[in-house]
Amino acid sequence: MKYQIGDRILILHSGEEGHIIDFIDRKMVMVEVEGITFPVFLDQIDFPYFRDFSARPTVPAPAPPPRKRIEDVRVERTAPARTLPQGLHLSLLPVFDKDVFDEDVVDYFRVSLLNGLDRTLQFHYRLLLAGGGLAFELRNEVRPGTDLYLHDVSLDDMNGSPRFTFDLTAVDARKQDAPQTTAQHRVRAKQLFADIDAMRRRQDAHFTYTLLDEWPARTTEPPPPTLPTGRPAIRPGGPPPPSVVDLHIERLVADTRTLQPFEILDIQLAAFEKAYDAIVAHRQPMLTVIHGVGKGVLRDEIHERLRMKRHVSTFVNQYHPLFGYGATEIHFRY
Repeated sequence: MKYQIGDRILILHSGEEGHIIDFIDRKMVMVEVEGITFPVFLDQIDFPYFRDFSARPTVPAPAPPPRKRIEDVRVERTAPARTLPQGLHLSLLPVFDKDVFDEDVVDYFRVSLLNGLDRTLQFHYRLLLAGGGLAFELRNEVRPGTDLYLHDVSLDDMNGSPRFTFDLTAVDARKQDAPQTTAQHRVRAKQLFADIDAMRRRQDAHFTYTLLDEWPARTTEPPPPTLPTGRPAIRPGGPPPPSVVDLHIERLVADTRTLQPFEILDIQLAAFEKAYDAIVAHRQPMLTVIHGVGKGVLRDEIHERLRMKRHVSTFVNQYHPLFGYGATEIHFRY
């Protein structure tokens, strides 16, 4: 027999629950439901266990939240605005990875420009590697009090003492401000890892290098003396500078054996700037710069600087019978 006296059963047609109190015959039993007894066929009842396990539990509806008075509502506080340090800064954020020994190692660096100055800056950014090659270039602008992500630099490139250069123009320059300036920073491998260790001790996410403490002031040049004919006279202080300057490194230093490629480039650019300043000081009309052919690194760097100089009228790198394509001819206006 499937059922026994006292079993808990379920009436199928009504869903009511009761107990078996007696057997009438092989097909009928007497059941009690909430104090009422009545006969029922066996095929009209079943055990309630399947219903108990399969039915979804009834979860009481959440009580409505208590009503609040206006004076009890808390006022949300806004987070203070982020303030950047005064000046223009280069930010390096090292991104770490795990090596085969499960130790943290630097994978690459996220490079950003932090503008803590009170003016919008347009910039021409270049990353030059140790060999003088151009690894990355970007033209953009950064607003005051903001930071701008530039690009990622691998650890291998950072180990090669790269140079970060910025040609900067103030969009809203004041009368007393210089309209343009140049800032740069060279990263040395030994100093880089010391800065990473110091950053981790401070529990910071990044570290910075200062490019500018403040925007430079405009430099005023006194007008050159003039002759009775109205033509500008040569400034006193020595003979006019040569109109041709040779930037081959062997013409500039006696011993080049210990120089790295980026150091050679710095020496050549310094010689170019000195020649340029002398030509402008003496109001000469033309200067020819011999930079050689090579890979064009020195030529491209000089051309970029010439585009930023206000006394340059035109410059051209074309074939010359004496220098071939290894020289640039510059014409000035005053």
